Parts: sequence; structure tokens; C-alpha cells
Amino acid sequence: MDMQWWIWLVFGIALMLLELVLPTFFILWFGIGAVLVSLISLAAPSLQLDMQVLLWVLLSSVTTALWFKLFRRKPDVRWTADSVIGEVGLLTAAVSEFHKGRVRFQKPVLGNEEWTCIADSEIAAGERVRLTAIEGNTARVIRA
Repeated sequence: MDMQWWIWLVFGIALMLLELVLPTFFILWFGIGAVLVSLISLAAPSLQLDMQVLLWVLLSSVTTALWFKLFRRKPDVRWTADSVIGEVGLLTAAVSEFHKGRVRFQKPVLGNEEWTCIADSEIAAGERVRLTAIEGNTARVIRA
């Protein structure tokens, strides 16, 4: 049984449109594989159905693998707590061992410029402090 090239094209476009309804971002690659098979079938009309299906599986797998390996955006390492340890800020409210204070950083740390902070010793407002840890939504600081 010969499968015409335009059937693969319609199948591929239908899969890509299905991706709009089901936003899985996975069906798209099978649609692109079907469109590529339609182009190959147009160029080489003597391809049998089994070879076309094999090409579709291979091309869909390759496009999916390319997406996950090459084109997918890597996570932003700037948004991890470990990447901001050591930042220097200015105390806007005094902090002591049993009293929380406030610290302001020049550039946002994990999305906030000002943090509630704790320290193991008393530090007066207006002093520079260094970030040693992020504990939930509280910054642990020491005198810089």
C-alpha cells in the first residue's frame, strides 16, 4: 500500500494543531517528523509505507532528542541560594541574637532587594554585613 505524501503532510499539520489544544509540547515533534516524511516522500515517491513509518519514528525521535539535548533552556543558576552566598548588604534595622533585623542589597538577591535577617551577634543599623545562608525567607548574616 502506497501512502501519498500529502497524507503525511495533513497528519503532521493535524498533530501540530493538536499541540495547540493539548499543550504538552511533545506532540509537536511527531508533527514535525510527519511533515519531514511528507517532504521526503514527495522527493522519493517510491518509498513503501513501512519505510515511511520507520522514517517518521526516526525523525520524530531525532527532533525530540534535539529539543531535550540542545535547544531546551538550561536552568538559571543565579536563582539558587548557593549562588548568592557572600553578597554584601547594608543593615537598615539593627539585628541581634534574639531580634530580627532588615538588610538591603544593591542588587536583588533571589528577587528581593530587602530581606529580614538574623545574626549570632549584635550588629547596628548602617553597618555592612555579608550573607552566609538563606533559611526559608530569612537571611543569615555576619559583620562584613
